[in-house]
Amino acid sequence: MAEKPEASGPGGGHERPPGVGDTTVEAVGALTEALETVERARGHLYAFHQLTGHADLSLDRAVELLRMAGHAGQADRVQREILGRNVVPGCWTYQVVEAYDATYYRPFLEVEAGVRQELVAGRRHLYEAEMKEARRTRGHPDHTARP
Repeated sequence: MAEKPEASGPGGGHERPPGVGDTTVEAVGALTEALETVERARGHLYAFHQLTGHADLSLDRAVELLRMAGHAGQADRVQREILGRNVVPGCWTYQVVEAYDATYYRPFLEVEAGVRQELVAGRRHLYEAEMKEARRTRGHPDHTARP
């Protein structure tokens, strides 16, 4: 009985379109890898946004405790100089995230998808699918088709 191709391998939507050369596949793979790095950077940006927001909310307790401990001047200073402060001139972290998305992230997504569509019929992870086929361990128990 013949083995069915895996959904993530040849026959599963990752076949190289006719006439597409190795360098094109590698170039589109490099572009997609760059996008994946941008996705990670965006995740870090969201972490920055959430961590900064959490820190700012924690200042309420710090200000309260400073006042309770009799340090009104220091409480006033924290409240005046840090609490609710912009992280860059004129912007809170959500605005940094929104600007990144509008200025860099969404255009990057559109360009990567457009280049992929034009050069490899929109196929995703073609480079990796071919690497998987070339590097897989033949005859191993986990080399079975998935439903």
